[in-house]
Amino acid sequence: MTTTLPATATTDRSDAATRRPPALGGFSPAVLGIELRRVLRNRRTLAFTLLMPAVFFLIFGLPQRGQDLDNGRPVIAYVMVSLAVYAAMVATTSAGAAVATERALGWSRQLRLTPLRPTAYVATKVATAMALGLLAVCVEFAVGAAAGVRLPAHVWLLSGLGAWLGSLVFAAFGLFIGYLVPAENVMQFIGPILAVLAMFGGLFVPVEVLPDVLAEVARYTPVYGLGEVARAPLTGDGVSLGALVNLLAWTAVFTVGAARLFRRDTARV
Repeated sequence: MTTTLPATATTDRSDAATRRPPALGGFSPAVLGIELRRVLRNRRTLAFTLLMPAVFFLIFGLPQRGQDLDNGRPVIAYVMVSLAVYAAMVATTSAGAAVATERALGWSRQLRLTPLRPTAYVATKVATAMALGLLAVCVEFAVGAAAGVRLPAHVWLLSGLGAWLGSLVFAAFGLFIGYLVPAENVMQFIGPILAVLAMFGGLFVPVEVLPDVLAEVARYTPVYGLGEVARAPLTGDGVSLGALVNLLAWTAVFTVGAARLFRRDTARV
């Protein structure tokens, strides 16, 4: 006995067979633009990532105006670059950790019903985090320039790029935290952790003034390598191999951790 499928069923099956997945897994400038607008409309995020580091600079940087480093560069510029690193790490971490809220709202389940691939979703989050990090660095440098910081063009460019590109490690860290902790606890984790890392990483006080034991511990924190890379064009000391290994190793750790937690999370939806 031969079973004849209805014409509509045959058509649906044919359409499904010829339907192609979206290019780049669904990653597109339109989706990225939506994410960026959503982040920029969050006043709390903007205050936390853009306003607070600028205020820190005015409080701790301006009193050191007129003092110079050993190479003749102004101390206030050292403070500015350090706080630009802090601003970038706070911005990228906050943007990455936003996945915790979306998970709690069931947005991950909704996305699984769309052609958007999980990797494209993560790439969009990372790109959004890096865009916010770039904005944070630019704001900090603009405040420094308005306060009287004067540096050669190549120092502005290289220090800015170091602070921004190096903050990729914290975009991965934000995703890791976002998939690790519940939404209601994510901001409680981020603030204190970043403050402690910034202190031990030499952003608030130079590592050299810390006690020997703490200074040794500081060299293994993820902020240490990022801070050294960003300040190298200013200080002229160069970037040590240890700082590069530190930065790359922590980026790999957080990326692998976020990827594993992401697979575990999406496997349940």
